Amino acid sequence: MIRTRVNLRKYGNLTLTIRRHTVYYWCMVHVSYLKLQELALRVANNLPRPLFYLEHVSFTARAEEMLKSHELIRKCHARLNMSRLECAHGICHCEAVARDAGAILLAEGRLRGMSDSTLAPLFLSAIVAGLLHDIKRAEQDHAVRGSIEAALILKELSMDERSRSYVAYAIRNHEAFKTTCDLDDKEGCMVSDALYDADKFRWGPDNFTTTLWLMVEAHNTPPEALHRTFKEKMRGIEKIKETFRTDTGKRYGPEFIDQGITIGNAIYEEMSELLANRD
Repeated sequence: MIRTRVNLRKYGNLTLTIRRHTVYYWCMVHVSYLKLQELALRVANNLPRPLFYLEHVSFTARAEEMLKSHELIRKCHARLNMSRLECAHGICHCEAVARDAGAILLAEGRLRGMSDSTLAPLFLSAIVAGLLHDIKRAEQDHAVRGSIEAALILKELSMDERSRSYVAYAIRNHEAFKTTCDLDDKEGCMVSDALYDADKFRWGPDNFTTTLWLMVEAHNTPPEALHRTFKEKMRGIEKIKETFRTDTGKRYGPEFIDQGITIGNAIYEEMSELLANRD
């Protein structure tokens, strides 16, 4: 809530008036955001399921099963529960990224004709990287700090050194518009690129149906401020289409972003109307 600096003794009843106005304003903001989120969900529900999920059902199912059943992943999940995740990038976000990173890794392995025995440790590394990639999201330089924290956790959990290094590098390298994989190790780059693309899939519908609303609530963002920067941030999201790293991400990722932009445009139009009518 907005804090109004008022000398209570000096202004007396005026303070109560200001408080009532502030409460009323934030109640109206809450209602407006509920309407916008409901609109976002309706638009999202009317969009087709992304082709990635339709064409990689078995890979996403394998990744989901791995998330549930693998002992190391369950231990990583327990560490995640104890960490201080940033509000908009919580456990649901991390699980979705982990699932898709594993599925992308398998898809890339099939494209390259790699054997199951070669893919198995990379598959595990991609899922673990996805699960832990935002473990330091609430801190500055979260990718670097997260990679360090993940390496420590995985060493304690007895993950082999090579896999630990893949996970740590992938986490360090998962931010948008920054350095791509410079490892002299094709398998390590596969893990890193799979994590990046899976994380950027979330910049599509997930961003506009879930993440956005968690962020505005956490930061008490007034609709006027959101509206003022909305188009600029949408342009930034659209640029993500050019950054996908794997062949799988390049093929399927732009559809996620386009769907997100469709939802975002609907939000912007409705928000513009709500603000105009309120004036």
